[in-house]
Amino acid sequence: METLLEQQRRYHEERERLVKLMVDEHATKKPGEKERIHSEHRLKYLMELHHHATTQLRDLYEDKDNERKAEIAALSGPNEFNEFYARLKQIKQFYKSHPAEVSVPLSVEFEEMIKVYNNPDEMSALVEFTDEEGGGRYLDLNECYELYLNLRGVEKLDYITYLMSFDHVFDIPRERKNREYRKYIETLNHYLHSFIQRIQPLLDLESELVKVELEFQRQWLQGTFPGWSLKETESALANTGAHLDLSAFSSWEELASLGLDRLKSGLVALGLKCGGTLEERAQRLFTTKGKSTLDPALMAKKPTTKTANAQTRENERNKDIAQLEALLYKYAELLSEQRAATKENVQRKQARTGGERDDSDAEASESDNDDDPDADDVPFNPKNLPLGWDGKPIPYWLYKLHGLNISYNCEICGNFTYKGPKAFQRHFAEWRHAHGMRCLGIPNTAHFANVTQIEDAITLWEKLKSQKQSERWVADQEEEFEDSLGNVVNRKTFEDLKRQGLL
Repeated sequence: METLLEQQRRYHEERERLVKLMVDEHATKKPGEKERIHSEHRLKYLMELHHHATTQLRDLYEDKDNERKAEIAALSGPNEFNEFYARLKQIKQFYKSHPAEVSVPLSVEFEEMIKVYNNPDEMSALVEFTDEEGGGRYLDLNECYELYLNLRGVEKLDYITYLMSFDHVFDIPRERKNREYRKYIETLNHYLHSFIQRIQPLLDLESELVKVELEFQRQWLQGTFPGWSLKETESALANTGAHLDLSAFSSWEELASLGLDRLKSGLVALGLKCGGTLEERAQRLFTTKGKSTLDPALMAKKPTTKTANAQTRENERNKDIAQLEALLYKYAELLSEQRAATKENVQRKQARTGGERDDSDAEASESDNDDDPDADDVPFNPKNLPLGWDGKPIPYWLYKLHGLNISYNCEICGNFTYKGPKAFQRHFAEWRHAHGMRCLGIPNTAHFANVTQIEDAITLWEKLKSQKQSERWVADQEEEFEDSLGNVVNRKTFEDLKRQGLL
């Protein structure tokens, strides 16, 4: 029965009433986390209604079928009174045929909607949490933890350690990331995605995931994604191949002094077979000196189509798993506060007896039903006492006893400030410091404990790499040879004596 102009008027009124409800909802003080989550879900629902009304109103104004234009012309034409009485007649005939029909104004509809919002039972049905999640304050990763323990070849951790390191998947070897591992990552991501949507309904999670996708594609192409980076320079050089100038060598023995990896690189660059011992590789490469055509018997076999397709499928599988890991890193970043609160809650529960846990659960359920006056954003602090780690006033002697008057800056964490030595020492195992170390390309191991400056971390990492390099086995210096007289010399000396004919 509504005309197009009446529909436009109703949509305008609906939008104005929705905006007023959203402003009132946003200005209402939320005493606790549960009320905040319910309020954000209400705001999301109101925003969806506002978006729907705006879309319908835009379609009416666009008037693609010219019905609105025709209606305005009929009302403003020379026969406007005839149009008025014709519409009045239609209204009378409609209510004559439907005597029980009642027109409900928008004000009544919005009053009913407000009553539903004020009903706590209705809001509890809008978003649900498990007992372990505590109304959205904690994570419930028990199911994911069981899947992690069933993975082969991974380090077995207790639940508390798992809570703080479930996003450290870059430490898992690449060959261990099989089908079971992918199922575990998908389950973990599905739970974290659902939990974020439940506790932060106003967060534009899809746009965040689009940014993660773009960043992942860039890092994957560059080979810098954590856990899937390129191999060391020597191995990459050997696999891809690099041409070798043979004019500087007069014999294959001199070529042999370059080592296995460099010889393999030169053979791969020419398309020759790259297997065999050091002497065989050197002789095979030296035979190509000064020749324009190569012996077909020395050429390496080209990979078959079947092998190439299998390699392509393997690369796609690895990329899909790495993409799931990129999503996991973002989810862990968004849930850092709940993650730390979950760890403290689990530690607190483990330190209690069974009776104490039951009493605590009963008190928590009562506190959820009653309003908590201490849960205000601004605590009552008439004496201007310092605030403790929980944001509530504590005596100054206790404040100094815990070292909360001492601030620690960490440049690796983006110059984040930590209050007290306990929080400072704990942050080295948390996500923010691990993310900063990962951005620097440095593993977050025990060697870097108490290192907060970027320059110090890079210097220490270079020193550790040089130490590891010096500890590597060098064939020329450590491989031993024995001559006919029983003298033991290293490989380099043996080769020199052999070339000089002194053996």
